[in-house]
Amino acid sequence: MLKTLWTTVRQGKIELLESEELPEGVRVLVTVLPDDETEFWQTASQPSLDAVWDNTEDDVYAELL
Repeated sequence: MLKTLWTTVRQGKIELLESEELPEGVRVLVTVLPDDETEFWQTASQPSLDAVWDNTEDDVYAELL
């Protein structure tokens, strides 16, 4: 399972911003986002997300509920 977790670094250690149960020894991949680029990457993905989630083709599924 892939999951994105927001973290910060304090005194050389990575700290989760939200509580999350991670099994001991779990492997993680860390991507460092420079502070000046964080907002760019968050907003750069918004048009793609909008295209996937905000479309009329999926309205048929709402009718089935």
